[in-house]
Amino acid sequence: MPILLQSKLSMADIYPFRAFRYDPRQVTAAQVVTQPYDKITPALQDRYYAASPYNLVRIILGRREESDNPANNVYSRAAADFRDWRQQGILRQDSLPSLYVYSQRFTLPTGSTKEGSTTELERRGFIALGRLESYTAGVVFRHEQTLAKPKADRLDLLRATRAHFGQIFMLYEDSGHIESLLADSTADPAVEDVPIKDEHGVVHRVWQVSDPKLIDSLRAAMSDKKLIIADGHHRYETALTYRNERRASDSSNAQSASDPAGSPHEFVMMTFVNMNSPALRILPTHRVVQELASFSEDNFRNSARAHFDIDEVDPSLDAPRATAILRESGRCGTSILAVTANRAFLLHHPNPNTPEVFTGLSIRQQALDVVQLHKCLLEKVLNLSEESIRNQQNISYIRDAAGALSLVRGTSGTRANIAFLLNPCRMAQIRDVAFAGEVMPQKSTDFYPKLLSGLTIYALD
Repeated sequence: MPILLQSKLSMADIYPFRAFRYDPRQVTAAQVVTQPYDKITPALQDRYYAASPYNLVRIILGRREESDNPANNVYSRAAADFRDWRQQGILRQDSLPSLYVYSQRFTLPTGSTKEGSTTELERRGFIALGRLESYTAGVVFRHEQTLAKPKADRLDLLRATRAHFGQIFMLYEDSGHIESLLADSTADPAVEDVPIKDEHGVVHRVWQVSDPKLIDSLRAAMSDKKLIIADGHHRYETALTYRNERRASDSSNAQSASDPAGSPHEFVMMTFVNMNSPALRILPTHRVVQELASFSEDNFRNSARAHFDIDEVDPSLDAPRATAILRESGRCGTSILAVTANRAFLLHHPNPNTPEVFTGLSIRQQALDVVQLHKCLLEKVLNLSEESIRNQQNISYIRDAAGALSLVRGTSGTRANIAFLLNPCRMAQIRDVAFAGEVMPQKSTDFYPKLLSGLTIYALD
């Protein structure tokens, strides 16, 4: 499929809005905001619950109870909390339509890149409303597949609360003009939110921009942009579904609404970041396979030879050494490091004589290490079905290479069969795949750091 070119007939349509935000006079921001819902582990959920009775986790990922029923469940409790917190003034709505500059200062996790963990970076974007567009409109592009179950859950929450609590992480391409406009919007120390340091040491700052001239300049600068979803595919598609439900039940023809005040469900809250920003970082997501009925290191090696050249490397390698080996080998193309309890294999130079493995996939998709891993190793060598991979029946996804190694070596208490360590996807690969209307396997990318939920809230009524 040819890469889609930008069309003058379709554009990113963004708007300021009056966000609901936590009142710093009543709560401490660091105790009430959260990581995105899909990054909240059971342990982190417990920590958030203990942090504050107003922590957003109670809305976006509330605890289920044995007595839950259609009248009293996680979604009804979320709606009640949201209503009560607004009435109590815990959440207050800004008086002026605004955009919100969002700064994140961070260092990368140890061993994730050659930069190490001491170089401080700042990624700056802005939060605004963006018009919801079907993928066929050629304005918003996805790059990953989605699953039905998470979308059903988010849709039930949206129907109950009629609000968006986290932003869709959107990428646009720009030479730096928009970032220069953001740099001019210095925060007023009298109104700037207190910086928040999250669980990973990332410092988040948000400040309100209500200057109509600056807002108009940003809207104009974004008007010819195409958008790629970095994070939030499930929530974006959930918002589309909800929009379509409202259109179908709205006799006033909401499709013609020209601004959020007319039809708020036509818009969703987004954070916009320049894909060319030096501080945009993508980390790999490694795969660990466990509980296979029969697994043999020799059989794996022999079967994988049909798809790759293979070198055995030191099986005692640690995470920094594994990352270094992958980075160096990756300079020449696809490289995957497969580690078991006793051996380690570097797979490289894919065999070009197995085209049937990639039926229906473009050359762009085939060039991705994660596609080579899924189609050749997971499906053909280990005989995992696409459905079982989607349902995570024998596979788990881990950002930390050291954690993946500990799982196959048994140092974490359990022993998996094999871990596959990857290099991160490059932004250029993601851009080209997305603009071609194609997708990658789920969890192909890990944009770091994540956007916190609860910094701004968009209520539809």
